Amino acid sequence: MSNKGYVSSGAKPKKKSKALRNFIRVLVAVLGLAMGCVLYFVYIFGGTYVSVPVVSEDEYDTVALSADGSTTGGDVTSDWTAGGHTRLYYNPDHPIIKVDQKDPDVENVLVFGIDSRGTSDYQCRTDAMIVVSINKKDKTTKLISLMRDTGVYIGDTDASASSSLDKLNAAYAYGGVGLMINTINRSFGLDIQRFVMLDFGSSADIIDLCGGVQIDVSADEVKYANHFIGEMNVLNGTDSPLLTTSGLQHLDGIQATSWARIRYLDSDFVRTSRQRTIATALMGEVADMSYFRQVQLLNDSAGVFETNMISLDLMRVAMNGLGGVHSIQEYRVPADGLYTVQSNPWMMKIDFTKQNELLSAFIWGDNNE
Repeated sequence: MSNKGYVSSGAKPKKKSKALRNFIRVLVAVLGLAMGCVLYFVYIFGGTYVSVPVVSEDEYDTVALSADGSTTGGDVTSDWTAGGHTRLYYNPDHPIIKVDQKDPDVENVLVFGIDSRGTSDYQCRTDAMIVVSINKKDKTTKLISLMRDTGVYIGDTDASASSSLDKLNAAYAYGGVGLMINTINRSFGLDIQRFVMLDFGSSADIIDLCGGVQIDVSADEVKYANHFIGEMNVLNGTDSPLLTTSGLQHLDGIQATSWARIRYLDSDFVRTSRQRTIATALMGEVADMSYFRQVQLLNDSAGVFETNMISLDLMRVAMNGLGGVHSIQEYRVPADGLYTVQSNPWMMKIDFTKQNELLSAFIWGDNNE
């Protein structure tokens, strides 16, 4: 009996010790896999991330900035025809001023395109500005177009704002991404801190990486789209075919971007609607991909666009946005009935009080303060 008792008491610790070792091995493997994934995504998006300081308004006048505006994510030395892209314009005199997120479940990201004609043409006006508002709690995604001819008082703060109205699309040319975002936040009561920047070439590249998009092209749009297809083929060194018919059809990146640029056929209001149509179609294409295909897409897109989101932020925002892809809502600023037109220079003068109340309700709901 005593021998049995001795053997039994000695065997249990061995089993426990073996189980503990196995648990530690599994834990180390899991941690190693997690760290590997982190390093993988950091490696992937090392060519996309751009460091842009975000400072408090109190620090705005005194913060010491180390960035010189020359940092960039993508290849900005090669010509567009060789696959290069226009670098982000960041002016160290205009850092992004920190704004507290109004709702922890709602994140607003600015996606903007620049009216550039080559890699050296970086201090230019914005061609498109869309706020992507992602509500991870309700699983909804909202697209808000900011009209480029909207009259605003450009400035980082109320104290620095210009005394006369100027077009919103000029803010980027005057002071880079910081001045643009600060002006948008101050003018419309928003809390944007993160952005994605595209030029004409990178917009087309992203669409091609997604396999193109299905767009219903009207008969009147064909001629105007073909004009821009020809222009973009020259700028990008591509040979995308001209459209030969109207109706629902599969467009490649050059064709889709050209279609979205149409303005003089109708109006800039319809043009911004085309931009939202492209964005919605792209999100639908990505949402239908497998998880591994989505990861591969993020891998392939590294360096194509520029952003101040680190890799994990980019993954988080992308996945949260795709969660609301089947319930996308659209809005335009200024909304109908909330502006008057100034003819010289042509711009839209907004009723900011009413517009901002409606915009806030659209993004956060009626209960937002």
